[in-house]
Amino acid sequence: MMPSLNDLSELDSVEVTEPQETQTYVKCNKPSGHVSPQNASNVVAFLMRNAFVVFTLAAVALGIGTGFALRHINMSAKDVKYLTFPGEILMRLLQMLVLPLIISITLKYQIHMYYISSVDMMAFGKIVLKAFSYYMVTTFIATFTGIALAVHIQPGKSSWTASVPSSGNAEAVQTVDSFLDIIRCVLKYSLETQLFQCKIYGTYNVYSRNDTVPGPGTLDGVNILGLLFFSVAFGLILGRMENEAKPLRDFFDCLNKSIMHLVNIVIWYSPVGLFFLLAGQIVKVTDSEEIGRRVFMYALTVTTGLLIHSLLTLPLIYFIVTRKNPFRFMLGLLQALTTAFGTSSSSAALPITLYCMEGIHNMNKQVTRFMLPIGATMNMDGAALYEAVAALFIAQINNMDFNLVASTGAAGIPQAGMVSMILVLDSAGLPTEDISLLMIVDWILDRLRTTTNVLGDCVGVSVVQHLSTKELQHSSPADTSFEEDSSQMRTL
Repeated sequence: MMPSLNDLSELDSVEVTEPQETQTYVKCNKPSGHVSPQNASNVVAFLMRNAFVVFTLAAVALGIGTGFALRHINMSAKDVKYLTFPGEILMRLLQMLVLPLIISITLKYQIHMYYISSVDMMAFGKIVLKAFSYYMVTTFIATFTGIALAVHIQPGKSSWTASVPSSGNAEAVQTVDSFLDIIRCVLKYSLETQLFQCKIYGTYNVYSRNDTVPGPGTLDGVNILGLLFFSVAFGLILGRMENEAKPLRDFFDCLNKSIMHLVNIVIWYSPVGLFFLLAGQIVKVTDSEEIGRRVFMYALTVTTGLLIHSLLTLPLIYFIVTRKNPFRFMLGLLQALTTAFGTSSSSAALPITLYCMEGIHNMNKQVTRFMLPIGATMNMDGAALYEAVAALFIAQINNMDFNLVASTGAAGIPQAGMVSMILVLDSAGLPTEDISLLMIVDWILDRLRTTTNVLGDCVGVSVVQHLSTKELQHSSPADTSFEEDSSQMRTL
């Protein structure tokens, strides 16, 4: 017996309605316990990925709170010294790493640069020259921008602090003396003085004659410029010696890896040191509102400089060279820039940056695979600007006068971070314990300057490729070492 149409319609209605009622019932009666562990695991995973940021922010908050709580106790200078001792250990650890870090990084990249350029010495050598010329120009512009803003805004100057008159009538050190000191620091008599001493010239009164004469002297501390000069020259020589220098090249490569591991360990100790440094600084501060205003003005100065460099300087360079819309170019980099801001690491954002430049903007892989990894560690426009402002900010807090030109010797150090900030302060002869004030807002400024660094790397790739059209045409076709499956980057 065949079913009628009415029976079929009733059957269809039952079949359609049944699953819907069952599905609704299941959704309504799903135990909430199945959702909560998943949310908890997501929170734990987020905290694990951002553990260092969380620890740093917690250390900053607890350090400030502890400092204000201890202000009600009349602590002696000795007690404050004891309180800041763990922070002093952090500063000494960072200063201990400066010398081996600079040597290992500089030698590694100089040797690496020799092997890259040996692929096609003439054509690729020109690309290397253009790339490093771009790095130097943009870093100088970023440094000059930061110094100009810091000198003009003066974030570390108090509104009530009066200038202290000099106790003598000797002439101030001229700008030309600062430049001559830089040259003297580059060329030294021996390796020992190359590393640890730098001769400086000043003026003093000679009472037997009514005249001022320059007097030489040495200043204890790491001579950064001389150290860089020696490391660059030594690295180039090792690169040219090929097989004879292989043991030394392997040694310095291993040294670089071990030093970076050691830096990582010290950096993880930094929240503990920052807690005690901040607590001690807050206890010593006589006017907390004034120091808060200074730190706010410092953050505003750095942010303004980064915006000027990212939205004015770099787009202008891109437009002048390529004659294309820079903001449309930046729109294609949105994924890389957001990744850089979220991770606060140029190296972590490197796979996404490669995908944006090669997959979206169709850049030549020979240029991207050379410039982006090198730029992620060496092209630090945002860091140069930040460190220039930070050095002048600390100098202004301590009532030390730095003019616009003489300040350029204290900025532009590669490898941004706390270690390089110690390096800059040591080079300028500034107190390193004041770095704790910078760490109050460093968690957001670090992300902003990393985004600026990545944008500068991408603009550099586009500029160098536009200027190297002939070299890329005459060079060998896409090398197998440069060819990777782009789908790997899409999955990252």
